[in-house]
Amino acid sequence: MKPDPKLNRIAPDEMPDDIASAWTRSMDLRGDATFFEVFANHPELYRWYVNQFYGDVFRGGKVAQRYKELLRLRLSTLLHGCRFCNQGNRLDALEAGLTEAQIAAFESTRIGAVYARRARRTGAGRLSWRSRNSAGILSEALHAQLAAHFDDAQILELGLVGGILAGVAKFMFAYDLVEKEDSCPFHPVT
Repeated sequence: MKPDPKLNRIAPDEMPDDIASAWTRSMDLRGDATFFEVFANHPELYRWYVNQFYGDVFRGGKVAQRYKELLRLRLSTLLHGCRFCNQGNRLDALEAGLTEAQIAAFESTRIGAVYARRARRTGAGRLSWRSRNSAGILSEALHAQLAAHFDDAQILELGLVGGILAGVAKFMFAYDLVEKEDSCPFHPVT
């Protein structure tokens, strides 16, 4: 079902150029750009999210891009059920160096048998705060697992990225800005 937000939707010809450009790309990829129509109400907030979070932290930082892409793909496919995110995250994962076979194995098994084995060793998959880490804490055991592959600055970065992505997904669903998959746990209760 297409999103139906309560907030005002700005027409593409009334958007700032950067948001209008993102709107066009989203329409080409997804056939929906509600997220951009609503965020055009607050261009500065949109630019913070795109430039500071995605530019400086997600695509910058101390952790290799492929691990952050794997974390994001895991969150959107296995936990959130965000159709909007899944359509873009898959392409971004390919651009970060993951192969179609790795992504297909990851998606088809719902655990990611081939590539997620490495993610489990590095802890990237566990940072979704699911599975055995249902308490949602950085336990001594999880820290030791992560510390075998990442230093503390990288562990902090992965945790913050996962937390922001999970929070933004919940926000996008609560404000009805994106299309959800049938598996989305944030569908409204009827």
